Amino acid sequence: MFTTVRRQNPFYPVLSDVFADRFLNDSDWNSSPAVNIIENKDGFRIELAAPGLEKSDFHIHVEKRTLEVSSEKEQTAVEGDRFHRKEFSYNQFKRSFALPVYADTDNIRASYEKGILTVWVPKREEAKEKPARVIDIA
Repeated sequence: MFTTVRRQNPFYPVLSDVFADRFLNDSDWNSSPAVNIIENKDGFRIELAAPGLEKSDFHIHVEKRTLEVSSEKEQTAVEGDRFHRKEFSYNQFKRSFALPVYADTDNIRASYEKGILTVWVPKREEAKEKPARVIDIA
């Protein structure tokens, strides 16, 4: 299970305890990209919405059982340009995820396509669900 530190944010409804206690530690909900965390029998897929970035803008590392995804991109304006409104807020961010003990941290992989960074965290073999089987009585 993922763990989280919940922060009150007036733009998001309060998450149910069952849902919120499973996920992430987040340093700043307003400037960080939105995240989806999907679990299946083989592992977890973490999707971060980060359009406008390049693969090289991301830094992903895992230490002990904490996965950290960060990015820093310098946004430069062309001389003579004047913003009338500026809402892009992905200049830098850092998201940290407390991984469950059964996460296979040696085989985490990531890809970036169409503005979505996807990080795959597989489960260890012993943590995967086994199919039901009938036990014969001797």
